Amino acid sequence: MRAVTIHGPKDIRVEQVPDAAIRHPTDAVVRVTHSCVCGSDLWAYRGRVPRQPGQRIGHEFVGVVEDVGADVRTLRRGDRVVAPFVWSEGTCAYCVAGLPTSCPSKGFWGDPGADGAQGEAVTAPYADATLVALPADVDEDRMPAVLALSDVMCTGHHGARGAGVGPGSDVAVVGDGAVGLCAVLAARRLGAARIAVFGHHRSRAAVARRFGADIVVLADAGSVAAHALELTEGKGFTSVVEAVGTADAMAAATAVAAPGGRIGFVGVPHGSQDGIDLRAMFDRNLTLAGGITPARTYIPHLLADVLSGALDPAPIFDLTIGLTDAPDGYAAMDERRALKTLIRI
Repeated sequence: MRAVTIHGPKDIRVEQVPDAAIRHPTDAVVRVTHSCVCGSDLWAYRGRVPRQPGQRIGHEFVGVVEDVGADVRTLRRGDRVVAPFVWSEGTCAYCVAGLPTSCPSKGFWGDPGADGAQGEAVTAPYADATLVALPADVDEDRMPAVLALSDVMCTGHHGARGAGVGPGSDVAVVGDGAVGLCAVLAARRLGAARIAVFGHHRSRAAVARRFGADIVVLADAGSVAAHALELTEGKGFTSVVEAVGTADAMAAATAVAAPGGRIGFVGVPHGSQDGIDLRAMFDRNLTLAGGITPARTYIPHLLADVLSGALDPAPIFDLTIGLTDAPDGYAAMDERRALKTLIRI
């Protein structure tokens, strides 16, 4: 079978790899129909995160169950499924508490020795606990929106929840990537009264407004605070989502938060600990909450709205390619010619 592999900085290839297969009785084999490139994949693409030469890559997918192990009880061949970016076994204390990303048996698609999502098929461990079955009559046009539940839509939701967004909230989103834009959708769904997005890319402003942003500010990180204080008459925002993961973004998120405010941080950290001003957080009674997203917990709650069209993150996908064009899809995102690349297989 074919799959995307990474061999070094900016060296993405589509190669033949061993076929996905049942290795344990709780496994399922899923034929992938839709996958995508994540902003976090770019850290490896740029050489900022180490990968073994030839390692599989990608952690978001939708597909069709092709085979199941003897102990799989809830899935059948032919079922369409969406997968969270982490697999988990479903019965440990953390899974039961809704935190499958802390499961001792967890794993990530694309880990060394594991199948990556950007390929023709995937072996899914703990299939009953990990995969979420879709209705048999799901509209094909909804599949890009469903795919977003693998990671970025759930991650935006996690950021909004960490920021304490609810009816009437005044929300700032730091970052206009796919996660930041999905945080806008999530904040609007949770009842925010006003949403401001702080980003760098003029081309993404239209998507931000379509998703529910009232204000879009194009500014470098150093000037975000001044813009935010002007918008709030010096008070700051009660809810802030940090959706980048850099030190500058965390510093900006801290600076724009109102006293007593909450910061939901979901950007994968890359030095962002240097942007945490503990004195400012202490003096202004700020709360910092978030971390890695328990997507498997959120998918069932968000899926109904996605299938009905009430929640539609599909516009984050502005480039669609086939599997063989994956290297071009990575390059397009790296060069900011695409927000998020959808791979149809």
